[in-house]
Amino acid sequence: MKFRGIATAVFGMEAIVGQELKEMGFENVVVENGRVLFDADEMGIARANLWLRTAERVFILVGQFKATSFEQLFESIYALPWEQYIPKEAEFPVNAKSVKSKLFSLSDIQSICKRAIVKRMTKAYKIEWFKETAEKYSIHVGILKDEVTVSIDTSGTGLHKRGYREKGNEAPLKETLAAGLLLVSKWQPKIHLIDPFCGSGTIAIEAAMIAKNMAPGLKRSFDFEKWSWFDEATWKEARKLAQDSVKNDVDIQIEGYDIDKRSIAIARRNAELAGVDDIVHFQVRDVKDFSTKYQYGYLICNPPYGERLNELDEVKKLYTLMGKIFEPYQTWSKYIITSYEDFEKVYGSKSTKNRKLYNGRIKTYFYLYFGEKPPKTLKKD
Repeated sequence: MKFRGIATAVFGMEAIVGQELKEMGFENVVVENGRVLFDADEMGIARANLWLRTAERVFILVGQFKATSFEQLFESIYALPWEQYIPKEAEFPVNAKSVKSKLFSLSDIQSICKRAIVKRMTKAYKIEWFKETAEKYSIHVGILKDEVTVSIDTSGTGLHKRGYREKGNEAPLKETLAAGLLLVSKWQPKIHLIDPFCGSGTIAIEAAMIAKNMAPGLKRSFDFEKWSWFDEATWKEARKLAQDSVKNDVDIQIEGYDIDKRSIAIARRNAELAGVDDIVHFQVRDVKDFSTKYQYGYLICNPPYGERLNELDEVKKLYTLMGKIFEPYQTWSKYIITSYEDFEKVYGSKSTKNRKLYNGRIKTYFYLYFGEKPPKTLKKD
């Protein structure tokens, strides 16, 4: 089957997701707010789920139309070819989202769409009752300014669930965002990388997975695997190709530091589960003690934001300290994500560039400080 795929993305990451899809060879890639559309067959859906590092989920587009009344919504949903996607025994929950539209009651949208789908399938399958005891097809109805997008979730749980995070610290960075920071920074595996606020190790682990060419979805399952009409041989081939692509002879050392012993213990365990503990080194270290023997490299980090008022003074002191500690390393590039609006002021220098991103519901800025370009062959001091 041929599909129009939808890879959803958090605000600010759409272009990165689009670039990933283009580099993977997908055609008709169109970047929009919150999502990227692309053409795919069954192998393409499998590859997108396995390999996309920065997308949130992968959907199959079923239909698009305008609706300003519940009658329009019902008739348009009913007109879609649901029998091509959903077997008669399948479970098919409906989820809805509405933004700036005349139809805004999510419970009503979900109920009306469900009834329209059931009516269509009743006609197609000649049965009145659907047990919904087999595999799941999660249907999503999104309405933006009265334009309706109807799709089916192929991923299941979000793509940030790689399968390696056994535990997290109090404020873990989402895996998809961590990978996004690495791709935005244009980090390459030949460049030494340190995260001085590594927490549970997400940035370092995602970097190691990139270095090993490890598909981020290799250690997890997806909803589409269980679909009766999805070719099992295609899925097995996609997984085998991903497994065969892993590089196990990577000559690089990625480092993560954190002041918290518990976080470092969790980071080490997560790296083992991800299969990258051979190239990631975690160490208990305060940022004030930062040092490196490498002349060139990248610092990429997610320091505390100070979201609570009583933490702001401490965070300001921390950012001022970071500016002083990192300043001597002019040949190193520094990439720092934070929600603190006056970061550059307290850090002590203006960034080369900055990019607005969302860490969950928190608006953040990713500050890029470019260091001197390293020579083609990196040398230790």
